[in-house]
Amino acid sequence: MNTSEFRSLHAQHDPANTEVERESSSDPNTFVATLHRIGTGAAADGQPWPERHQLPGRCLELADADCALAGLRVVAELMLAAERTRQNGAPEEYLGDRMMEGLKMACVALTAQVAERLQVRG
Repeated sequence: MNTSEFRSLHAQHDPANTEVERESSSDPNTFVATLHRIGTGAAADGQPWPERHQLPGRCLELADADCALAGLRVVAELMLAAERTRQNGAPEEYLGDRMMEGLKMACVALTAQVAERLQVRG
């Protein structure tokens, strides 16, 4: 089977870029360096929901919930990186209390979106 000349639509981690990312920041406790260590960038792939036995409207709701969960993961990773930077990094690297509150509010909103989309309609 021939390999496709087109890149995959799914998020992927390129090990070839790992060394470049590590070299760009000499302090491993900076926000960006911490964020790179937490995750590899996985997110919702934007493809239709794969289950065929669901109604079309339900497939859209499940796809929306999947996207919201991917966003929730990203926001949670940002919060974790910010907290680790606050604890271990230089004071000027910390995002600040207002930014942390905004990230927490984003978590609440994304969680509400997922909960609403996963409600069973009767």
